[in-house]
Amino acid sequence: MFTDTTFRDGHQSLIATRMRTKDILGIIDEVDSLGFQALEVWGGATFDVCVRYLNEDPWERLRLIKSKLRNAKAQMLLRGQNLVGYRHYADDVVELFVKKAIENGVQIIRIFDALNDIRNLEKSIEVALKCGAHVQGAISYTVSPVHTIEYYMDYAQQLVERGVHSICIKDMAGLLTPKVAGELVRNLKQRFGLPIEIHSHATAGLGELAYLAAIEAGADILDTAFSPFGMTTSQPAFEPIYYAWSEYKPLPEIDWKKVDRIVKYLTEVRKKYEEYDVKMYSIDHRIITSQVPGGMYSNLVKQLAEQKMLNKLDAVLEEIPRVRKDLGYPPLVTPTSQIVGVQAVLNVLTGERYSKVTREVKDYVRGLYGRPPAPIDPELVKKILGDEKPIEGRPADYIEPELEKRKREIGLLAETDEDLLIYAILGEVGRQYLKKRYDEKIYVDWSLVNEYEGGYPV
Repeated sequence: MFTDTTFRDGHQSLIATRMRTKDILGIIDEVDSLGFQALEVWGGATFDVCVRYLNEDPWERLRLIKSKLRNAKAQMLLRGQNLVGYRHYADDVVELFVKKAIENGVQIIRIFDALNDIRNLEKSIEVALKCGAHVQGAISYTVSPVHTIEYYMDYAQQLVERGVHSICIKDMAGLLTPKVAGELVRNLKQRFGLPIEIHSHATAGLGELAYLAAIEAGADILDTAFSPFGMTTSQPAFEPIYYAWSEYKPLPEIDWKKVDRIVKYLTEVRKKYEEYDVKMYSIDHRIITSQVPGGMYSNLVKQLAEQKMLNKLDAVLEEIPRVRKDLGYPPLVTPTSQIVGVQAVLNVLTGERYSKVTREVKDYVRGLYGRPPAPIDPELVKKILGDEKPIEGRPADYIEPELEKRKREIGLLAETDEDLLIYAILGEVGRQYLKKRYDEKIYVDWSLVNEYEGGYPV
């Protein structure tokens, strides 16, 4: 079986998540008819970008997409206690968000934590199970001295104990080799007997090789995107992976003329967003050492280009693994990819490592994002925190309930719980969006209109 990622990770990795809802709706019914088990259409960076850059309601996008689906399930990516934002949110925000996501159409929730800290997943898994969604526990895959097969099996055990329905190996940087892919899939299948899904990227040229090994080891589901939004920093392309997998097991017949129409449509859509395009025309072997995931790479290139500092890209890619080692080898996926990436850029631009430290790095060192896979460099901890001690408990336990405070702050601008969540998660960016929408509305008080015998007052 396949999960299509074109309308979430595909365009997040290749055009900085800029695909508009109308472009999705123009073809998604055709995609839905091809027999995918799920379409990943929401979550990740889509929530933020809808509001911040596209002036679109992410909840309305979800509802409109769901209304078009007749066959595949609507899937989203959730960052555990981070939800679809960039910090940990209080439990009351997590509970309401997960509940509303499912009410608005999400059927499969893939839940992960950047640090593989199970404490950051417990609340969202609990609520999603209670609300009846299929809950997929995701393992954030990376390579380091501490990230062994045993490490991943132990983490999978924790996910299974929390009640997940399936497991995803989430290889956001495309570092999964055929050997490790085969070992992980076989071990996971043998120990747990749950459906195993593989999510990789083609950035370093390993994604397709890992998929083939995973197929041979008994993987149940593969994530692919249609070729105009596949390969390089995105997922392996659907068309060749379908063709290859069909030699191993019977797959549902597909209409290749329909595939042609979809590919032609998406090719034209991608052209519309050329200014955001990562324009990566081959693999990048540097990813094997820098471990930069697809979405992070496209945004890094864009941000350096905007600052007229694209000539610093090589230096930043070399600095990223050094910062990652200093911080205890966190997998590079939102929000840790931003935490490590921004600090690496600062280290390169200032010429002195950690002379400037972001607030996010300070919070990470404090333990507010969770437990790092390996101990943080003690000298760096001392430099950043001084005599302050990192926290030991579950990070969310240190966050006061937020919703009532956010309700008071946003007032009438939030007409629904969904509006409230836009503000609670995105803060000032969310408030500005809600205010603009509120200001653009035209309200007619019909009780006043009826007082005028001539109809509308002039």
